[in-house]
Amino acid sequence: RRTGAGLLLWVPNIPGVNWPQAKRGQRPRKRPRIRALRFDRGGGAGHQVLMKTALVTGSAGFIGYFLSTRLMELGWRVLGLDAFSDYYDVRLKERRQGMLSQSGQFVPVRARLEEPGRLMALFEDYRPELVIHLAAQAGVRYSIDNPRSYVESNLVGTFELLEAARAFPPEHMLLASTSSAYGANTEMPYREVQKADHQMSFYAATKKATENMAHSYAHLYGLPTTMFRFFTVYGPWGRPDMAHFKFTRAILNGEPIDVYNHGKMSRDFTYIDDLVDGICALIAAVPGDASVSERDSLSPVAPFRVVNIGASTPTPLMDFIEAIEAACGREAEKVMHPMQPGDVPATWADTGLIEDLTGFRARVPVREGVQRFVNWYRDYYQV
Repeated sequence: RRTGAGLLLWVPNIPGVNWPQAKRGQRPRKRPRIRALRFDRGGGAGHQVLMKTALVTGSAGFIGYFLSTRLMELGWRVLGLDAFSDYYDVRLKERRQGMLSQSGQFVPVRARLEEPGRLMALFEDYRPELVIHLAAQAGVRYSIDNPRSYVESNLVGTFELLEAARAFPPEHMLLASTSSAYGANTEMPYREVQKADHQMSFYAATKKATENMAHSYAHLYGLPTTMFRFFTVYGPWGRPDMAHFKFTRAILNGEPIDVYNHGKMSRDFTYIDDLVDGICALIAAVPGDASVSERDSLSPVAPFRVVNIGASTPTPLMDFIEAIEAACGREAEKVMHPMQPGDVPATWADTGLIEDLTGFRARVPVREGVQRFVNWYRDYYQV
């Protein structure tokens, strides 16, 4: 039944979430707040809970699909906004959206972030307690050819989101950034407290700008905000422009693969399930006024912090390619190229802060994650 902004449901054994206690059949007197918790996949007794609303932007995207699915498993109603841009095959987005829409907890919204007033109306109508902002124009290399789309989606779109949140404040905002924000930094592993002032691509520059925009709103209007920096996320249902997708397609089709910087690169490859675990663990880690450790990036003037989510295990590019070859059962023909403009030779996440905050650690090794992806690819494309 309806109880104010949400639905009252009986939800048994939701892993990783310690819900506020209430007697069965009793209407809560006030909306429960998100509470701090440790990352835990263990179960527990069923509890009566108020179904809260989470706004997920980019819900039909690669990460958005898996995150929305997990949130609904955890008892959230998901308001999923996506523009279905044609940056890559829209049919993938339609398939993801179709699977999400099978749940009555999913509310689809097809709209562009940057459309004036669209997000304001959504916030007013649904009053989301949680906002997870994933929608963005992605891609380092594409930003060289089409920079305007990054201004519109990443800067203007995030501005519209922040304005809506200022008018109708959620309990916690989590906004996606990128490991590319570390730019020209060479000190490894990347730590959140390091300065990140020298981005190498326009994509990275727009994402770092959204961090600064969100910090100013957190300071001015007291919006609790966590920025998470992703590290080379891969897995089933991924974007076709990503390396693991392109390599697998080419190898299975008997075509050569392009290898940049002559293979002398490494990435902190992060499997999609691990990334979603990390995001969900951070939901309850609402920034306040107390640091959790000396490596905390908590702002001194705002409820705002930056958090890395990665595997903290850099993998040489040639080892990653070899894992794909093994999963495909054939060797790739490699065409070596120099480094591409805007790219960086290595990434490596220090994940000590997220572990301090939640206990989270990535679990899926690269070879296992690659095998899962290739299995999905073969099944999806029937090859």
